[in-house]
Amino acid sequence: MNDNCIFCKLANHVFDTNIIYEDEDFTVILDAGPATRGHALILPKEHYADLYEMPDELLAKAAVLAKKIVTGLSEKLHTDGYNIVQNNGETAGQTVFHFHIHLIPRYKNDGQLIGWKPGKPTDEELKALAAEIRF
Repeated sequence: MNDNCIFCKLANHVFDTNIIYEDEDFTVILDAGPATRGHALILPKEHYADLYEMPDELLAKAAVLAKKIVTGLSEKLHTDGYNIVQNNGETAGQTVFHFHIHLIPRYKNDGQLIGWKPGKPTDEELKALAAEIRF
């Protein structure tokens, strides 16, 4: 645990929070500044700044947990959809540098605008980019 990290403290019960799920690796809490009703955060109990620091095995567990929580919340809250958001780096919108996954319930006409403006690359540009970055 990083003593300077608010999410470490929340995940490990240093501060009181609204926990909706917990196991040996993760604590899931309601977001204190929710985008919509039921917005939750998956927090690992160990400190990892971002996706790049997360061990693969733990990252896989986080994905399975996201599915479990979203499935349960969808039934309980009668959602119309879900955004599962994970930001890495300040430019990408990360404001707390402790890996976390946002589980954002969506409801028809909820007023949230989670998305982006699609670009308009040409087929040639996409082919060139694919060739450049192919693994």
